[in-house]
Amino acid sequence: MRIIIIVCSILLTFSISSCATRIETRPTKVVYVKKAPVHHKVVKVKGKRYYYWNGKHYKKTRRGYVVIRV
Repeated sequence: MRIIIIVCSILLTFSISSCATRIETRPTKVVYVKKAPVHHKVVKVKGKRYYYWNGKHYKKTRRGYVVIRV
């Protein structure tokens, strides 16, 4: 009987405390660039097409180009 109580209390302790936490991040202000400069380069990373200029990678969207982290 003592073992059953100990096992139940251990299971209850583990079920109450959770290691998972929810972290919600909101994107920072997104800046769209309407036109890529003349000296941009097209780069493929993992099969996806990105544009590179001014030391940053950009992804083409409907609204323009957006800075991304590769």
